[in-house]
Amino acid sequence: MTLHVTNTLTGEKEPFEPQDPENVLLYYCGLTVSDPPHLGHARSWVHVDVMHRWLEYLGYDVRHVENFTDINEKIVARVGEDDLGDDEETVAETYIEQTLSSMRALNLLRAEVYPRVSEHVPEIIDLVETLIEKGYAYESNGSVYFDVASFEEYGKLSNQELDEIESQGDPDERSEKRNPADFALWKAGGVDEGAVHEHRHEGVDHGGEPPEGLTWDSPWGEGRPGWHIECSAMSMTHLGETLDIHVGGRDLVFPHHENEIAQSEAATDERFANYWLHCELFQMGDEKMSSSLGNFVTVEEGVDRLGTNVLRTFLTAGSYNSTQLYADETIAEAEERWDRLERAYDAAVDAVDSTDARTKIVDESFRTAVDEARASFVEAMNDDFNTREAQSALLSIATAVNSHVDDRDEYDYRGLREAVDALEELGSVLGLSFAGETAGTATLAGDVVELVLDVRARERADGNYGRADELRDELEALGIEVQDTDDGASYRLPSGE
Repeated sequence: MTLHVTNTLTGEKEPFEPQDPENVLLYYCGLTVSDPPHLGHARSWVHVDVMHRWLEYLGYDVRHVENFTDINEKIVARVGEDDLGDDEETVAETYIEQTLSSMRALNLLRAEVYPRVSEHVPEIIDLVETLIEKGYAYESNGSVYFDVASFEEYGKLSNQELDEIESQGDPDERSEKRNPADFALWKAGGVDEGAVHEHRHEGVDHGGEPPEGLTWDSPWGEGRPGWHIECSAMSMTHLGETLDIHVGGRDLVFPHHENEIAQSEAATDERFANYWLHCELFQMGDEKMSSSLGNFVTVEEGVDRLGTNVLRTFLTAGSYNSTQLYADETIAEAEERWDRLERAYDAAVDAVDSTDARTKIVDESFRTAVDEARASFVEAMNDDFNTREAQSALLSIATAVNSHVDDRDEYDYRGLREAVDALEELGSVLGLSFAGETAGTATLAGDVVELVLDVRARERADGNYGRADELRDELEALGIEVQDTDDGASYRLPSGE
């Protein structure tokens, strides 16, 4: 069966056909780094990671790009909070570091690159200039706006008519725009003080003057990029003018993704993305989990409490385009599912490595059950990355293993080997690892590394540089990256890929 995906652009489930039969260009709208990453972000990350893994399983070379939005009034609003930093750049850097750590803790495959908006301002300015030259954008009081009326297909992703679209952007922009629905490509001056105040955390005394965000020189004067233009510039810089798959949250269909299409296609005269896939919301009670609402569980808290395998089992229990609820009952179900999978895997490994596993024992029903479960897994993943049904197929293998092991004194060696291979191979598509990871493993490993680094610091302080170097070499031999800084040694654990 060919992979089929639900394309928001057409509203249909379609066979997936990349531009290059051997390569897939995948872009995901990444995080605005203004708060610690939470499980709502993790849900989308995990599903994009599963897409990446499944496309590689099908034989494609996947070029996966995910951005960091490190320029935003929400980031400026955090300046001075909780020792995050005294400027926009430092706050963004702090949260990017937390985000990368959370990604590794979730066992995500690394993207090809993680571009930052601040690194791509020249490309953004070039793109805005192109849109002005082609008559799709105009300058007004040092700002530049996209003229939505000039792009005939505006609204094709969100299925909205232009005359039904309300004003976009800040209210104070209205006098500068030809049409209330026009959106900013470049904003004159610094970040808006009112917008910063709106995103401040209540009860925090920031003191002093309101913080100022970064600005850049441009042909229209000092200013900052508009939000929508950023993703177009970054994705086209690293993946070209036409993407195979563009993924993002359902709440970004309008205006963000609609505006991405308009400005990108107006500039290039090419289709911006062939397939638009949108992750549904992650609910906490009756509301979506959101940093702005304050109703979230951080990724760090989730991993510490549940461990990576249980958390990924939970997050893939529903398909990417179905709404998911964070609740005690759904967490308990994920814990039970992972426990079943892990116990069955351990039972299969123990049995296949025992003296009771025999070459000439054949359990046809067992082998058939494993083969059928593998086929069901493939069918589910090819049906729009249906992780819920794929997970059920893995549990079918667990049931078959338990039935075979419990009912016999002598085991089907080849059947057990196939079951072990299937659990490892298909489980890895969902990012699951049967290597004995439990809740808190990453935390414990970090604690051990900290102890070793403390010993190394004492050795250096005592002048025993040779022994200190040996400790560093031993850590790096285990895949632990150690970096010495003015503030002491930092480290990064291996990702577990």
